[in-house]
Amino acid sequence: MTFRTRLLLIFTFAVVVAVGLVGSVVWLTTRRAFERVENQRVGTVVDQFRREFARRREEIARRVERIAGAETALDLAIASGGPEPDYSPYVNEAPALAAAHGLDFLELAAADGSIISSAQWPARFGYKAAWLSAAGEHGAFLQREELPEETALALIAVRVVSAGDRKLYVAGGEKLDPGFLKTLALPGGMRVLLYRNLAPRFSASLLTGDAGPLADAARLEALIEQVRTKHREASGTVRWTPDAVGAEVFHAFPLLGREKNLLGVLLVGSSRRELAELQRLLLWTALLTGAAGILLAVALAGWATARVTRPVEDLARAAREVAAGNWHVHVPVHSRDEVGRLGYAFNRMTRQLSQQRDHLVQTERVAAWRELARRLAHELKNPLFPIQITIENVQRARNLPPDQFDEVFRESTETLLAELANLKRIIARFSDFAKMPRPELQPVNLNEVVSGALKVFQAQFATAGVEPKVELAPNLPLAHADPEQIGRALQNLVLNAVDAMPQGGVLTVRTLTGEGSVRIEVSDTGEGLTPEECDRLFTPYYTTKTHGTGLGLAIVQSVISDHGGRISVESAPGKGATFRIDLNPASPAESA
Repeated sequence: MTFRTRLLLIFTFAVVVAVGLVGSVVWLTTRRAFERVENQRVGTVVDQFRREFARRREEIARRVERIAGAETALDLAIASGGPEPDYSPYVNEAPALAAAHGLDFLELAAADGSIISSAQWPARFGYKAAWLSAAGEHGAFLQREELPEETALALIAVRVVSAGDRKLYVAGGEKLDPGFLKTLALPGGMRVLLYRNLAPRFSASLLTGDAGPLADAARLEALIEQVRTKHREASGTVRWTPDAVGAEVFHAFPLLGREKNLLGVLLVGSSRRELAELQRLLLWTALLTGAAGILLAVALAGWATARVTRPVEDLARAAREVAAGNWHVHVPVHSRDEVGRLGYAFNRMTRQLSQQRDHLVQTERVAAWRELARRLAHELKNPLFPIQITIENVQRARNLPPDQFDEVFRESTETLLAELANLKRIIARFSDFAKMPRPELQPVNLNEVVSGALKVFQAQFATAGVEPKVELAPNLPLAHADPEQIGRALQNLVLNAVDAMPQGGVLTVRTLTGEGSVRIEVSDTGEGLTPEECDRLFTPYYTTKTHGTGLGLAIVQSVISDHGGRISVESAPGKGATFRIDLNPASPAESA
């Protein structure tokens, strides 16, 4: 065998092995990348389903709550009393109420569970629904519903209407059917199926998609049975055709009822068509490229690799810089092929991102200045009006006798001084917010800070009818804080708590050790706050008071943020509010 032949065989073998290795690596990498993307897409769909499921539950609960709050429900609760109540006048109430509130199911039942009226099955009048009295008042939950012609899966909420010692149960809800699945926006190549676990054995008719029953549903029996048996998530691949292109990966999630019983299975399917076609394409490409490039691969490998990988590396580097916050990065483009077009697209994207960020920053600045101007105008207008009236009164009093003029002048100057003092307080408030000093951090005993802050309000507590309670934790670790700023922030919270209890109440201030923090809690027994108010409470210029700048809690949050701490609020209407300040503990070296 000649050297040329031997060398040709060696290079041929080397190229074949290289092509095989590259093909295998690309194959595995592509498969893993697709699996990661698939898992992300499945997670997105499941999260979307859970959000939509939670939204439906809240909506159903609100509708049932409105029905329970109607006069008809109260009349029914009153009529349910007596030794032999007559429910016949109310037999048709549930269908009308269900139609008016957009519910598929609605049943009104007496305290003993006797059904007074049923929208989905009027013939159930007089039957007893024992589960209602056992469930009591409950938010929306999954439950199977028996209908004249079928058994359905439904989201049901229960409310109790009380009239003295008499009760009425209001149970209403909606079907969980293909219409629900249509509300989900799915990525391409994905679909969602729902199996209603309403039979002791698997039934293909109970598996449905957004277009109705599914053909060849029996192929999913094993996966569904796995979830039914173990009550936990499962996944599997289903081949609808002998060709791998027709394969589909399904992730199955259990849907549990009120008593943790399995009532349904959510199946998220992801088509393997794209992966199979890409793998097939990669295989043929590898074979053809290997066969055609055996003689040229060695000579051209270095040049081709550098030409292909350099722009990709530039793109990767630029992407890392964009991720780090540098939106002005630019990728050099040396070709007009696919990689070059990708570089042009990347550069265009970074330019647009930079422009949008600049525009957003400018818009936010304009909005902030407008809000500041609006709040200043609003706050300054209140004292300016009485000042104007007072000056006009003085002008009109010039022609009065001296003794009367002196009286008007004295009262007017007092009013002017009071309103000017109010103006100074408003301006000082805005000035404090604009120039918050940096905290001078040191080891601080928060128990002493709390005791000192509360001394200021002793007289105000007595006047307002507020009972202060102080619960100081013994052996409280020292906090890393500025005692003066924390004291002012605490006084702000105490003042807000007193304002929240105009009729008096209990103010509780406590210190305790949190998880890796030192905590102060300020609780009141006032009217409480709605979730919307809690979300906006620390926003500058937002206030729930009739008179106020809306800067008090914003200043408190700014102080705590400068300390590297955290402030939060927990409240509900009618249940008061609790503000929590978590500060970093002092280091052992500082505490020594």
